[in-house]
Amino acid sequence: MTEGLRERKKARTRRHISDTATGLFLDRGFDAVTIAEIADAAEVSVNTVYNYFATKEDLFLDRGDEITARLSRWVRGRDVGESAAAAVLRELRAEAEAVSPRIGLTRGHERFLLVVEEAATLRAGLALLQQRGVEQLELTLREETGAAAGDPLPALVAGQIDWIHRSVLDAVRGGMAAGRAPGDVAAATLLFVDEVESLLGARVLGYAVRTV
Repeated sequence: MTEGLRERKKARTRRHISDTATGLFLDRGFDAVTIAEIADAAEVSVNTVYNYFATKEDLFLDRGDEITARLSRWVRGRDVGESAAAAVLRELRAEAEAVSPRIGLTRGHERFLLVVEEAATLRAGLALLQQRGVEQLELTLREETGAAAGDPLPALVAGQIDWIHRSVLDAVRGGMAAGRAPGDVAAATLLFVDEVESLLGARVLGYAVRTV
């Protein structure tokens, strides 16, 4: 019980520091905020900040593990008779129908994107997270299909699924940046997912169908 309480306290402290830092970044921009200012605003020491976050970029991209694991998690959770790509399309539709902030359907998301755009280190960090996600998805597809080491299909399909995901997120970003209401962007996103699916070939849509 003591260990559980300690871990929950650490999680709360981590989230408090991250939320405080994000608020400062959104107000003033990433490069303008120092670790010392974040520590002061969060009422912790600079050393405490570094105990939880190795770099300033980690403070802003603290949900990086979720970004990296998302596509693999969706594919592993596909239904019997469902392919890898179909599972991702289904999950994206579900996020749009729920007007989910996880895909950017929330007020203020455009400010988050602007902070990223203005900071080269954040752009590089986000690109690295996305690349790791594609690599993780390729490994997942190899495991799920039993593909041989030299089989190029898992990598090719992983790239196509990543394209699906990025295209939908870009559409959401465009709608939110234009000042449209999240619900309206969500409705447009559902139509956009249909368009994306119509462009996919049979081999992608039929790859890694779950049989049991």
